[in-house]
Amino acid sequence: MDTLTHAVMGAALASGVVSLRHRGQESALALRRTAAIAGAAAGVLPDADALIQSGADALLVLDYHRHFTHALAFVPVGALVATLLLWPLLRRRMGFWRLYLCSFVAYFAHPLLDACTSYGTYLWLPVLQRREAWNLIAVVDPVFTLLLALPLYFFLRDPKSKAVAWGLALGMAYFGFSFMQQQRGEAAALALVQARGHQATQLSVKPSMANLLLWRALYVHDGRVQVDAFHLGPTLRHYPGESAPLFDMAAAQAVAAGDARRLGDIERFRAFSDGFLVLDRRHPGFVGDARYAMQPTVIAPIWGLQWRGPGAATEFVSRHEFSPAMRRDFLAMLLGRDLTAVR
Repeated sequence: MDTLTHAVMGAALASGVVSLRHRGQESALALRRTAAIAGAAAGVLPDADALIQSGADALLVLDYHRHFTHALAFVPVGALVATLLLWPLLRRRMGFWRLYLCSFVAYFAHPLLDACTSYGTYLWLPVLQRREAWNLIAVVDPVFTLLLALPLYFFLRDPKSKAVAWGLALGMAYFGFSFMQQQRGEAAALALVQARGHQATQLSVKPSMANLLLWRALYVHDGRVQVDAFHLGPTLRHYPGESAPLFDMAAAQAVAAGDARRLGDIERFRAFSDGFLVLDRRHPGFVGDARYAMQPTVIAPIWGLQWRGPGAATEFVSRHEFSPAMRRDFLAMLLGRDLTAVR
């Protein structure tokens, strides 16, 4: 998830843990705030893996983001690193082992939150080379962040407050609601596949950006990726989407044109995108990850690979165009409205 959410979650967990043995004491407020600082810092530390980059290898950051620093087996080590980094700054306010406890609970929450998104997180290293993507929440979800942040604010102002417990409970309830929405979305997508007479060899249903009402469904049938959107309000509404051919091995070899390194980069990106690779017809030569688009009904990947010419190095490009017309359609779908009525 986004950095702010990780920091808030880490702060909430750390301050909540240290307060369990300091209820109602004035000194507890200062301790909570110190714990919140430690938890926020430790809660974002796993994303330091984004610094693993190379100018000669554009995909290196994709290989290692949410990799070993996000493995559950690495949590004790990561928490220790956070503690050692924070110790010179906080040693006069908190003992070493209490600081380690704050760092541990915050660091532990980070990979679990990331696994709830659709990006893919290597939770089980070094035992399993498998990425977990539970598709329960968008990478950025302001509602979830506020459910944690507002109670935390009151918790850090009143030593008698128990608001952080309510915030964490509301956060868990939010994930419960997300799971129910996901099950509704998957059932709707499977029914649609059956109604179309298709055979879905891959199916992915995930929330669109920053909400749990509008969901994006992708499936593969007969070598093509089909995208649809569902508004999962009290009444379910389907928004038909686009279809595009999968970027298969033959297409990859044609783009690589005998360049073994380029072909290898394409295959690495295919693994990263769970096989949902397409050529973006709006940008010739752009090989994109169809899982992500600014609109849930279109195949216009927000990131992908491109090359400037024969023999050129692979570039990883991120695009987030969101025109007024796109915003209008997205808002209409988010509200469950008929798109033809707003165009």
